[in-house]
Amino acid sequence: MNKPFLSIIIPAFNEAARIPETLRKIGAYLSKQEFLSEIIVVENGSTDGTYQIVNEMQAEICCLTVLHEDQRGKGWAVRQGMFHAKGDYRFICDADLSMPIEEVAKFMPPAELSAPIAIGSREAHGAVRYGEQEYRHVTGRVFNWLVKLLVLPGLNDTQCGFKLFREDAAQEIFPRLTIFGWTFDVEALFIARKFGYKIVEIPIHWYHHPHSTVKIFRDSIRMGLDLIKVRFNDLMGKYGTKA
Repeated sequence: MNKPFLSIIIPAFNEAARIPETLRKIGAYLSKQEFLSEIIVVENGSTDGTYQIVNEMQAEICCLTVLHEDQRGKGWAVRQGMFHAKGDYRFICDADLSMPIEEVAKFMPPAELSAPIAIGSREAHGAVRYGEQEYRHVTGRVFNWLVKLLVLPGLNDTQCGFKLFREDAAQEIFPRLTIFGWTFDVEALFIARKFGYKIVEIPIHWYHHPHSTVKIFRDSIRMGLDLIKVRFNDLMGKYGTKA
């Protein structure tokens, strides 16, 4: 089998209602591209039949693979997907497809001159948000202020769920993760910057979906503590040095 150019990794926890439409849209888009690709859905801990649904869809979408993991956590699912991926570029994609899949072209070379890491941004110049409640936007801005203050100065939207990693960067970064919940991407980007990988923000069109699994107030506390953990891990040398 020839090596894929692009791997799309979708973490999926209780996504039975949304995942079929998402996969059909992604599959239709990829079928029109000249490069080889793969879709990897990592289902972890679902109770609504997500795994069974995606498993059956493999007959419909030729480049689709589904993995099952017992351990919950978005970061854990993404990490396992990165380990399984074969693509030269590996794209993290939320199951709700709140960013139209066509925008993935903005992330890949030559658009960004082969930047090793490109992250979707709802705050970069040219980005547009649709339908987001004000309280969620404000909460997100407060958290991002903390991220910039404590961990990643200069990045305006670390929590957007769409990110592209070049193969070498993914292989260097994801085995070192220690946070497997919502804040995994802050840790991944911190490790990336520590090892000298360039990170670019890509302005996207982003559509709010009302059935988000994020619990704003409960998860915000956990995520805030995770920022401290990242700094502590670095102080203790847990991320090591670049190979």
